[in-house]
Amino acid sequence: MFFNKKKKSETIYNPINGTLKELAQVSDPVFSEKMMGDGFAVTPKSGVLYSPVNGTVSSVFPTKHALGITTKNGLDVLIHIGIDTVELNGAPFEIFVKEGQSVTPETKLATINLPLLAEKEKENDVMVIFTNMDAIKSIELKITGDSNFATEIGTVVTK
Repeated sequence: MFFNKKKKSETIYNPINGTLKELAQVSDPVFSEKMMGDGFAVTPKSGVLYSPVNGTVSSVFPTKHALGITTKNGLDVLIHIGIDTVELNGAPFEIFVKEGQSVTPETKLATINLPLLAEKEKENDVMVIFTNMDAIKSIELKITGDSNFATEIGTVVTK
């Protein structure tokens, strides 16, 4: 019997005003070498962070430097703010969502105190990582240049 399998496509949006770039351009090898998964990074031009997908908040790290979101098709998305920012114990971040909350690309997740990150000599790149690569069939992202938040930048197709 033939079954028509429908692809499960997730639209990906830029989560923050800034310059999109490949993960390979991030200074931390955990991200640039895709040890946690594939995705993209944004060098922010503003300090307001929005969701890169439609989904549900699955985790908010106690140090406020990272959040997890799961989409309806089971795509796990990690949003990591800055490099080595866990050391700052949440000082530069204010979180506006909680675990279990539904989010869209218009949902404000957090604010980032960019001047404080600069003062503490921390890089401010925002990484968006798809962590369950075994569930992903394909990733197509347009990740170069300046872009505003909520701008569609690509799709991820899950298996």
